[in-house]
Amino acid sequence: MKISTNLAVVASVGIMCASCSNTKNLQYPAAPSDAGVSDEYFGIAVADPYRPLENDTSAATAAWVEAENAVTQKYLSAIPFRDAVRARLTELNNYHKSGLPWKGKDGKYYFYENDGLKNQSVLYRCDSIGGEAEVFLDPNALSDNGTVALTGVYPSNDGKYTAYTVSRNGSDWTEIYVMDTKTKELLPDHIEWAKFTGASWAGDGFYYSAYPRPEAGKEFSNANENHQIYYHALGTDQSADKIAFEDAAHPLHFHSAYVPDSEDYLFVAGAGEGVGSSLMVKNLKRGGDWVVIEPSQDYAVDIMDVADGKVYISTNIDAPKGRLMVADLSNPARSAWRELIPQGDGVLKGVEISGDNLLVTYEQDASDHVYVYTKQGKRVGEVELPTYGSVALSSSKSSPEVFYSFTSFTYPSAVYSYDTATGKSTLVKQPDVAGLNMDDYITEQVFYPGADSTMVPMFITYKKGLERDGSNPVYLYGYGGFNVSLTPGFSPNRMLWLENGGIYAQAHLRGGSEYGEEWHTAGTKMNKLNVFNDFIAAAEYMIKENWTNPELLTIEGGSNGGLLVGATVNMRPDLFKVAIPRVGVMDMMRYHLFTIGWNWASDYGTSADSKEMAQYLLDYSPLHNISNDGTPYPAIMVTTADHDDRVVPAHSFKYAAALQAADTGDAPKLIRIDSNAGHGAGKPMAKVIDEYADIYSFIYHNLGIDPTSKNK
Repeated sequence: MKISTNLAVVASVGIMCASCSNTKNLQYPAAPSDAGVSDEYFGIAVADPYRPLENDTSAATAAWVEAENAVTQKYLSAIPFRDAVRARLTELNNYHKSGLPWKGKDGKYYFYENDGLKNQSVLYRCDSIGGEAEVFLDPNALSDNGTVALTGVYPSNDGKYTAYTVSRNGSDWTEIYVMDTKTKELLPDHIEWAKFTGASWAGDGFYYSAYPRPEAGKEFSNANENHQIYYHALGTDQSADKIAFEDAAHPLHFHSAYVPDSEDYLFVAGAGEGVGSSLMVKNLKRGGDWVVIEPSQDYAVDIMDVADGKVYISTNIDAPKGRLMVADLSNPARSAWRELIPQGDGVLKGVEISGDNLLVTYEQDASDHVYVYTKQGKRVGEVELPTYGSVALSSSKSSPEVFYSFTSFTYPSAVYSYDTATGKSTLVKQPDVAGLNMDDYITEQVFYPGADSTMVPMFITYKKGLERDGSNPVYLYGYGGFNVSLTPGFSPNRMLWLENGGIYAQAHLRGGSEYGEEWHTAGTKMNKLNVFNDFIAAAEYMIKENWTNPELLTIEGGSNGGLLVGATVNMRPDLFKVAIPRVGVMDMMRYHLFTIGWNWASDYGTSADSKEMAQYLLDYSPLHNISNDGTPYPAIMVTTADHDDRVVPAHSFKYAAALQAADTGDAPKLIRIDSNAGHGAGKPMAKVIDEYADIYSFIYHNLGIDPTSKNK
């Protein structure tokens, strides 16, 4: 959607409407609507008056978007400290960031780096760690405003070529390019309309996943169907690419390809229907039929690696927290798997092969731990980590050389090398954030009871010396869904909150993967209310333990977390002062009709499943449960973006329109709609800083706090 900057257009359609305002000082735009629109679900009639806002390319929607942004920017620009907040966020983000290095097929080391405020991190390569580096690929040169993001790099197995994927304006749509690895010369090969894919090499070509070219004008909203795997031979046009796998009987399934370094097998994983993935394999050298390894999508079945004629598989079959299995490629069917590492106390997250060792990452109580195993499954060591945190690993089957990155709430991502023989870690790179002393802050972990007495973990980070007198502003964050875990990580933007005396609380709600599949399913479908109740219980805990009070409590969440915030506000509007639902799933009755929304049915269920499921969704859907009886709601700022094809902006559009039309008190109900941006991944640094400047300014203003005050 193109958002015009001509305010005369807004005035000409009479979009500003004083009678539409339900606050003292704000006049909200009249949203395009149709009072006659209604759907019926198993005899349940559900009105949908803001259905016209689902058409994100219409002139009426574009005018409404422009008018909403004008209201929001006028409100934000009147906040006296907004520029100071933006300036401080710019300072906090202006530090040297280095990514985890890996050894390429050409023997060189590759790593991402951002020397401060570049919109996108640059990919470098060097002959040795610490040696002189050259720019290999700079995504900042691919656009004038940093809106083209480099999303993946895939070298051929002989190291001669490198395929790379890019995303434009934050969209999930992917383009693939190919370059000569040695000379960096761009080849003519160009793939369009790929999605949820990398490039898996075999010979002088690669496999990738793509959808049919979408209808013009509906690229970012129409449902995506018929995900196919293609093989592209170098030097040919995309139109000549051959279909390597398709499943016409299941148009809503995802399919992804994986070819090991030996290039003798093609694995295809299928997903989109259940909570896990199916898996099959074909021998590329001998040909023949597909061998089904796991037919259903009922379990996690993930290839960790292929080496020495064996495939290593992480699965939760008969092990809710995961275990590592191994099978010979000559007979990889599930019946022939052997257990290598049984289920343990933590949740199995990943396995890397390093020479003769396995590096196994577990999550225990929402924090990562890394152990060293032999290839026979015997634990022989542990990588000692500084504190609660998150880890990423880089290793090679041909070498014992290991690198890992570590980050925590007050620990910017640092890079270490690890010696599997001695068990010693050596710091390679650690960033320094100017003006901050990380030793001034502390993180503690607590466990609080949910509504049904289930104990839920939560991290609380704050400045040392803070008094628990009920007068501290709290920023409570949660997600709770899709088997996603929130392990500790650093955010320079969050440091603005912490350095001004705020508390950051991160709750690990059911629906995530913190304790395995049982924890996940306890927050899905007809158990989804557990997630919202866990979040409410986190807020109540912070108040009961005298950290804060409802007048100083802010909640935020994105995507599924935006649903969390919207639903929680409807359930307990008295508990919070400010709410920030970001790119949220707000219409639970129709979410499955857009782009890949159907893929979320395994977590949510759909309104088409049954009368009971439809009623359950309707009873918590943020859009459909906004109070209209004068109940005071917290100050709310919804955020979305015009190129979000993951959670289409119509969710936020309809929710914001309904919120503004309802009688929910005098606190502002705004929506911030970004342009040339998507769901969040790959967003340019400049846009990230602008967005957080607006979010924090809105929060502080509505909490009655001036972060620039000398008395903070």
